[in-house]
Amino acid sequence: MAASYCDAVRKMEVTEVHKKYHDTEYGFPIPDDDALFGRLILEINQAGLSWTTILNKKENFFNAYHGFRINKVAAYKDRDIQRLLNDAGIIRNRLKVAAAVENAKRIKLLQKQFGSFKAWLDHHHPQTKAEWVKTFKGQFKFTGGEIVNEFLMSTGYLPGAHIESCPVYKNVLKQKPAWIDRL
Repeated sequence: MAASYCDAVRKMEVTEVHKKYHDTEYGFPIPDDDALFGRLILEINQAGLSWTTILNKKENFFNAYHGFRINKVAAYKDRDIQRLLNDAGIIRNRLKVAAAVENAKRIKLLQKQFGSFKAWLDHHHPQTKAEWVKTFKGQFKFTGGEIVNEFLMSTGYLPGAHIESCPVYKNVLKQKPAWIDRL
């Protein structure tokens, strides 16, 4: 791995799945509500586990949660929750599954009020990490400080995803709206 890569990447046992995520997703803005919701599901499921585990199960999550389609997940019934709890391809934690379903319902309400989940995020930007955590805890389930920090950093709303000497840094900046802070 090149010395100019971000410290977080250099310190971890980097696999191809890490490199691909770092180089093509981490810190890049996500304009699509379903994709933002998917990232939130992944970050919630990472709590207490390694990011490697989540990245290796990412496709399984995508399939299990119907492509992270907010409307579909918000309509899940008990049988859907049981299906997820029986799915060995994802994290089978009742609190995390329940949070995904409830958060989908809450995002639907935000979409009605703000037009989109992204518009809600944009409306609250910029905020400090502490302000974001308070905002998320008031709106969503299972969103502690680390989950909120990683969700917002990974989607470009908080700085710190990449160091300036990282080869990915400039690629991310090219895709970020001018009003969003530097990485």
